[in-house]
Amino acid sequence: MRTLARWCFRHRWIVLIGWAVALVGLSAIHAAAGSNYKDEFKLSGTDSFDALHLLQKSAPKASGDQEQLVVAVKDGKITDPQTKARVQTALDAVGKMPHVASVASPFDTGNEAQVSKDGRIAFATVTLDDDVVGVPIDASKDIVSKVQSFSKDGLQVEIGGQAIEQARQQGGGGVGIGFIAALVILMVVFGSFLAAILPLLTAAFALGVGVAVIGLLSHALTMASFSSELSLLIGLGVGVDYALFIVTRYRQEIMRGATPEDAAVNSLDTSGRAVLFAGITVCIALLGMFALGVSFLYGVATAASIVVAFTVLAALTLLPAFLALFGKRVLTGKQRRAVAAGELTTTDESPAWARWADILQKRPVVLAVSATVIMLLLAAPALSMRLGSSDAGNDPASSTTRKAYDLLAQGFGPGFNGPLQLVAEVKGDEGKAAFTRVVDAVRKTDGVVAATKPVIVGKNIALAQVYPQHSPQDAATSDLVKHLRTSVVPPAEQGQVNVLVGGSTAIGIDFSKVLGDKLPLFIGIVVLLSFLLLMAVFRSLVIPAMAAVMNLLSVAAAFGVVVAVFQHGWGAELIGVDRTGPIEAFLPVMVFAILFGLSMDYEMFLLSRIKEEYDKTGDNGLAVADGLSATARVITAAALIMVTVFGSFVFGDERVIKEFGLGLAVAILVDATIVRMLLVPATMELLGDANWWLPKWLDRILPNVHIEGEPDLDQEIEELLEASPVVVDEGAPR
Repeated sequence: MRTLARWCFRHRWIVLIGWAVALVGLSAIHAAAGSNYKDEFKLSGTDSFDALHLLQKSAPKASGDQEQLVVAVKDGKITDPQTKARVQTALDAVGKMPHVASVASPFDTGNEAQVSKDGRIAFATVTLDDDVVGVPIDASKDIVSKVQSFSKDGLQVEIGGQAIEQARQQGGGGVGIGFIAALVILMVVFGSFLAAILPLLTAAFALGVGVAVIGLLSHALTMASFSSELSLLIGLGVGVDYALFIVTRYRQEIMRGATPEDAAVNSLDTSGRAVLFAGITVCIALLGMFALGVSFLYGVATAASIVVAFTVLAALTLLPAFLALFGKRVLTGKQRRAVAAGELTTTDESPAWARWADILQKRPVVLAVSATVIMLLLAAPALSMRLGSSDAGNDPASSTTRKAYDLLAQGFGPGFNGPLQLVAEVKGDEGKAAFTRVVDAVRKTDGVVAATKPVIVGKNIALAQVYPQHSPQDAATSDLVKHLRTSVVPPAEQGQVNVLVGGSTAIGIDFSKVLGDKLPLFIGIVVLLSFLLLMAVFRSLVIPAMAAVMNLLSVAAAFGVVVAVFQHGWGAELIGVDRTGPIEAFLPVMVFAILFGLSMDYEMFLLSRIKEEYDKTGDNGLAVADGLSATARVITAAALIMVTVFGSFVFGDERVIKEFGLGLAVAILVDATIVRMLLVPATMELLGDANWWLPKWLDRILPNVHIEGEPDLDQEIEELLEASPVVVDEGAPR
């Protein structure tokens, strides 16, 4: 690490030009080649995916995503001649649009049930020519525009469905907000514009190169459409943190009297090592998504890991070059004058945090217990967490999807917003009769409002729509799907047909179950691998075990707050949430991966400094106090940046973005304050030298990893020679 730091410092222009060429060149290639992000989604072995696959294979025209076009009148009825003609004109226009395979009009024979009992609301099923992944966003937006053009003169026309939902949901400017927030906070922390801009410059280079690389890789690997946005947010978080830690240590070394080169070398040999191992831990957490067995997450994990790897590389190579370029100008004017006058600092400790460390050491039991109780109280609601997919009833009230949802619920019941499908391959009259028997049995099941008559699509595929009583996100609908699959459909089949329960609502239910079942495995793998890495780094069994427990506490607290707000509705109105529902199934996975990585940054930076002090003094209490006092300010600053970035998402319109923002903001807030600044040091104070216990046999077989830095032999020899009264022949070999 010292060799790398010296080379990058002395060859600053080579490094800077190399990164600039990489950024410009890769960005140009990316701009020319474009990206090929694809939202391929597979849940092999589930009823819903098998039903979709069967339709795609044997009846592709019936396998496309289905949208609900809803019409309503203020006066009269939909079936009034003049109104009926206007509605039919709208349906015909939509039916001629690109990517629309068919439109099932409420006026067609057999579709009378698509008109409400009072005659004021009706719906048409619009089947697209592909699933939600294959339909272009622009095509869905064009359909919305066409539909809304008919909404006038007392006729209201709205449309909802997965493809329309995807077109409506557009990303925000999270990265831009993050850079602005980071600059303001770094200015306050450092008091120097150059010092504040360095972490942002380093992160910007890393993000630019990383996004170009994953954009090009999207041609070879399957990556979801949101991979680049998510990677940018994660990369921004860790990139600013990593550079912030190194710049802070560099300034401290300069204030102690080190030359800029020695300061850069020492910074990378200490904080740089912590950054390296923190980055490895982040990648472990992200790549742990492979354990879930959900294919569309593979590309997301790969993309985010690549960006994190580039942020680490930039912090260890590009940042030393920038430090060589700026030298002592990263200090404030007052600090530069003090260094010039020989007024050097002998400690990196913050007086305020030193006083806090003193309080901790006097009352470790009380403070540790209090912190644990707070964390457990925050985490308690997570015990009732229900994973699922929120429906359009949570969309902004002004959106067409929300209006379509409300109209369907008003005219027919909430279950009409998410119909189920019965799908089967039938052979001969016997198979058709068996399928009809299954549909009749399902129609009579409690919780089912209606079921359409069976139709044959393709060559021999039987299809029927089933409308539940409850909304798609309701727990009762999940229970209904399970009941149909286990207790209703099998007895009615009588071995003559294999009926699958599918549809978009069933896909969401199956997705939630798959992720929920594999979530413990995912968490276990990430925690275990991180434990092994930390054990090798800190030569301790207690430190990695404590880190794992603390990180899990932070995650649990975040989940608890999210469940309390979005599932139970506690204080939901304060952030514009007007309807409770399940927690998005993928949220725990994403939040855990991101938080585990960011919290490990704080853990690594705090503990590496504590271990550095412990190796010098052998005094656990002194090491904890000095490590906390020296790192607390920069850890809280790094956390404040991320809390500001993610907290801004809470004030958006989308429920899932609100969940994401609140979960991460709370998690990082409690992790960097209650956990790192209170619970970890208090626990380490109580454990004493036991923190560093490792069986001798294990110590012998573990790889020897130095996170606290290697000794600089050249510098030690120089100091010995200067202190020696012996005259040394400078021309002799050293």
